[in-house]
Amino acid sequence: MSSLLDIKGLVTSFDTDSGWVRAVDGISFSIEKGKTVGLVGESGCGKTVTAMSIVDLLPKPSGHVLEGEINFKGRDLRKVNGAEKRKVRGGEIGVIFQEPMAALNPVQRIGKQLVEILRLHEKISSRAALRKSVELLDAVGIPDPGERISNYPHQLSGGMRQRVMIAIALACEPDLLIADEPTTALDVTVQAQILELIQSMQKKLGMAVLMITHDLGVIAQNCDEVVVMYAGRVVERAPVRELFANPRHAYTKGLLNSIPRIESERKSELNTIPGQVASIQDFVSGCRFCQRMDRKNSVLLRQRPDYREITPGHWVETCPECFLT
Repeated sequence: MSSLLDIKGLVTSFDTDSGWVRAVDGISFSIEKGKTVGLVGESGCGKTVTAMSIVDLLPKPSGHVLEGEINFKGRDLRKVNGAEKRKVRGGEIGVIFQEPMAALNPVQRIGKQLVEILRLHEKISSRAALRKSVELLDAVGIPDPGERISNYPHQLSGGMRQRVMIAIALACEPDLLIADEPTTALDVTVQAQILELIQSMQKKLGMAVLMITHDLGVIAQNCDEVVVMYAGRVVERAPVRELFANPRHAYTKGLLNSIPRIESERKSELNTIPGQVASIQDFVSGCRFCQRMDRKNSVLLRQRPDYREITPGHWVETCPECFLT
C-alpha cells in the first residue's frame, strides 16, 4: 500500500532566550491511506509539535522546521508555496485541535465558522455553505442543528464543542485527519462517543487518521499502528498488536506496565517509570532514556542509537541498555 503521509528525518526547533532547542529531533514514520496511526508518549515529548509541523501551524516567529521531509500525496509540503499550503490545510488535511474552546472563535457563531472554511476551500455560495454546515452538525450528532448553528461556543457543552471541531475538520472531506488529544477533559461516556464518531466518519470518507494521545487504551482500541515518542524522538514503531504483545524498547514497556489493572494485588500503588524527563535544553545527543535512568556510560549518552527495523514493520531505537532482546 502506498503511503499517504511520509515523514523523513523531521527536525523542528524553537528559538528561545537560551538558544535553539529541538522539540522534534529527526523522526520518521508514515501513514497509509485509510489507516489509523497512534502517536503516543508523555506530555512534552513532541507529539503536538509534530502535528503542527505537518500543517505549518507552529507558533511564529519562534518555531521552525529545520530539516527533513513532509511528503503528503507525493509532494513535500516544506517546498510548496503559502497558497498551496493553505489549500492543503483544512482542505486535504483536517485538524481536531487539543482544546476546542481555545480553537473555536469565542465571538463568532459556530455556523459562521463552518461557512468560512467551506467557502475558503469550496466554490459554493453562502446559502449552500450554510445548508451544508447544518448537515455537518447533524452528521456529527449535534441535536437540533438548525438551531445550534446560531450558537456561540460558550453556549455548548465540552462534548458538543468537540463535535463542532470534528465537523470543521471534516467539512471538506480530507484525506488525512489529525486528531490531537480529541477526548481530553471529556467524561468517559462522551470520550467513547467522540472516538466512535471519528471511526464512523473515517469509514464513510476513507480517510487516514493520525491519533495523538497519551492514553494507551485509546491506542489499543482505535489504531492499526503505534509510534512511540520520547524526548523528541521516535523510540519504537510497530503494528498495534505487535507492540502491545512484544514491546522491544524499555520506555515502551514502562508505558505499558504503567496502565492500571484491576487484578493488581497492590491496588494502592501504580507502576511508574523511574526518574524524570530532562529539560529540553539539557537533552544529550545519545540515548535520552539512559539519561533519564541516570546511566553513566558516556558512549551511550554521546552517540545516538541506531533506529532500525528488527522484524517487518517493527522499528526500534537499539540502545544496548534499552533494547529488549
